[in-house]
Amino acid sequence: MNRQIAIIGSSGGNLYNLGGKEPRKLLDEILVQMESAGLSCGALQFIAAGVSMDAAKETTPAALYSWSSSQGAPVIIAEGTLQQVNQAAERLDREIAEQIELGEIDGVIVMSADPEGSNRHAVEACAKYKLPVTGTGGTSMAMIQAKGVHVIAASGTTGTTNRTRAVTFVTSLSKHWRIPYRPVIGTAQASSSSGSGSSASPWRRINIRGMMMASLPGFIGMALVLAVSKIPGLSALSEVFDLMIKALPVILAAIAAKQVSELDEVSIVAGIVAGILSVEGGIIGVIIGGIGAGIIVHYLFRKCVEWRFPATTVNIVAGGISGLIAGLIVYFLIAPIALSAGEGIRTLIETLVSWSPVMAGLIAGLLIWPAIIGGVYHAAILPIVLLEMETTSNSFLGAVDMVGLVMVSAGITLANMIAPRDKGEAAVAAPGFAMNMGFGTFVEAAYPFMFSNKLVFAGAIASAGLGGMLVGLFGVRGTAYVPSFVGPITSNNTFGFLISMLASLLCSFLITFFVNKMYVYRSAKGTIGM
Repeated sequence: MNRQIAIIGSSGGNLYNLGGKEPRKLLDEILVQMESAGLSCGALQFIAAGVSMDAAKETTPAALYSWSSSQGAPVIIAEGTLQQVNQAAERLDREIAEQIELGEIDGVIVMSADPEGSNRHAVEACAKYKLPVTGTGGTSMAMIQAKGVHVIAASGTTGTTNRTRAVTFVTSLSKHWRIPYRPVIGTAQASSSSGSGSSASPWRRINIRGMMMASLPGFIGMALVLAVSKIPGLSALSEVFDLMIKALPVILAAIAAKQVSELDEVSIVAGIVAGILSVEGGIIGVIIGGIGAGIIVHYLFRKCVEWRFPATTVNIVAGGISGLIAGLIVYFLIAPIALSAGEGIRTLIETLVSWSPVMAGLIAGLLIWPAIIGGVYHAAILPIVLLEMETTSNSFLGAVDMVGLVMVSAGITLANMIAPRDKGEAAVAAPGFAMNMGFGTFVEAAYPFMFSNKLVFAGAIASAGLGGMLVGLFGVRGTAYVPSFVGPITSNNTFGFLISMLASLLCSFLITFFVNKMYVYRSAKGTIGM
């Protein structure tokens, strides 16, 4: 049986925006959870205001959402002041009440409704026909219960999120009707399109590469602070650098928890709590703590909903307790081991480099392109770079990244701008060169030119090897993902890093330049065999 649900209520503050995007996030989340339980939306009356409903006035900007059966989605049917929108809402309220009287509505979801005003008729109809009602909004739900409405679950809105509210609503209705329901934990859009969001295991969402990439801006920010602190008169920023070193692991833990659980704010809180307790374990420790928090919050959240905890309590228990459990496990059991492992990796790299810095740089440079093309870079090299940066804000492999990938890509694209094999290649190369020089990323811009010519490909590897060898020779520690002119400043050896970068760029440029010139020459002769 396909049960029809009416959604009524209001919300204000940062939920409202004139484009209608923010209210849709809440409504879409509810619709996704309803779909997972086999429920359908039969009616919708939702008022979105520009400020908190407690502080809203008649002149407050607002919008009214209704349900479009033809589109199968919420639509805005009125915009203007709150007074104007309330008038339109009252008309819609009567229509929903008629639907209830005709037996077209089986249950109602309420969010901060106005049982004495814009929702009066619908609430009275619910009381008369004993429809199951679930919702949030402490004051309004108390008033609704006082009118004799059959409220099967109610809670306040404090500490709740779109997802926790939506899951709580649908869980209450599914338990009332004894129908199967598995909460969809994942993005509403993805879940609704694939229908598989509810079955995804948090274990399958563990992605170290994704966690590292998402955390990278924090590490780059730390490197920039260190560089600026070296400027005369700005030495006080060194204290900021010390603070960031302590805080960055918490960022990594929060990202890990969010990616694993996909519960937005709840998982972020759990990750922060776990990260604070896991700091002593270094990057490895906080990753373990964040992943643990994400996994625990995923399951604990569902259990709390099944136990019919109020939505606010669900967030508190799932977010706070999950972070504590994961964090305390790392703090007492895993942190010493994780810290030793991180230090061991850094020591191993330093030992290998100390044996023969030039040879280590040469090997790293020669392997850096095969590593990124083969998918090894983000899975193995980037985590090591962040491990190195954890204590010093720059790294040996980070410097090789800049000279071996970014500068080589810049050299190849620059050559194709100046001496392209055909006019179209110059237009393709220009954006890549600008991004590599201006942002220290998008090395993939060189792929079309490398993969279309073996000599350019070999030149890229040779140029990276040269740059890596100079990094080892000068003992450079640095980072990529920053503008090229900033790279030397963030390193431990500005002059050495600058020479290494220029050498890689010039080498790849000259090789590509002459290969292209030869190609054009042989093309004119009609003897292309390359």
